[in-house]
Amino acid sequence: MNAGLPLAEGAAGRLADVWVYLSATPLLGLTVTLLMYQGAFVLYRRSGFHPLANPVAFSVIGLGLLLWATGTPYATYFEGAQFVHFLLGPATVALAVPLLEQLPRLKRLWLPLFGALVAGTLAATVSAIGIGWLLGASKATLASLAPKSVTTPVAMGIAEQIGGLPSLTAVLVVSTGILGAATARYLFDALRISDPAVRGFALGTAAHGIGTARAFQVSEEMGAFAGLAMGLSALFSALVLPAVAGLLLRWV
Repeated sequence: MNAGLPLAEGAAGRLADVWVYLSATPLLGLTVTLLMYQGAFVLYRRSGFHPLANPVAFSVIGLGLLLWATGTPYATYFEGAQFVHFLLGPATVALAVPLLEQLPRLKRLWLPLFGALVAGTLAATVSAIGIGWLLGASKATLASLAPKSVTTPVAMGIAEQIGGLPSLTAVLVVSTGILGAATARYLFDALRISDPAVRGFALGTAAHGIGTARAFQVSEEMGAFAGLAMGLSALFSALVLPAVAGLLLRWV
């Protein structure tokens, strides 16, 4: 038994050396992010792709706990994680490929989709500000809440423009996406909405990129319309949301 103790200590020492090396290089954020998501996705797959086992949520929680436990600054982590962040742009552009296959149906549905986009985007903003105001939130918090259903980069820019806190907005956007991806199926079933295009467009409007990722796991058609909604919602919000949110914030 005693002979195994030096071996265990040696293994622990080697792991500590590896961690020290990674923490001093950009490889830390990249390696930890990929491993954490892979582990979360394994759990997600073993759960039968249950929406409540969302791999993004488990990855965020796991990464947060790991950085806290090791005392690793977020800036150090992001030096490597920014490589994954960069890939969000190409991944978003790639959403146009499955959408192209839905072009005939898109031409038939453009008017109701436009109406849903306007109604969904404005409803998300008005409800967020209204509920926050009823609960006594400050104006800075209300401004941070207003773009919670828009994709993160656009939402942070809008929040800064209307007097919100971009860092708080980023947290709220991710939380909204995770909540939407986890609960949308039950809401759609309760409302008896079965059309993949309708489900996807609603999910993309309300839960942006995380909801779109979930939609693609259900079907390519649902994912295509979710991606369309995410992009159009970001464009519409960038143009209209600052004026609408500013008016509501002055009123409250």
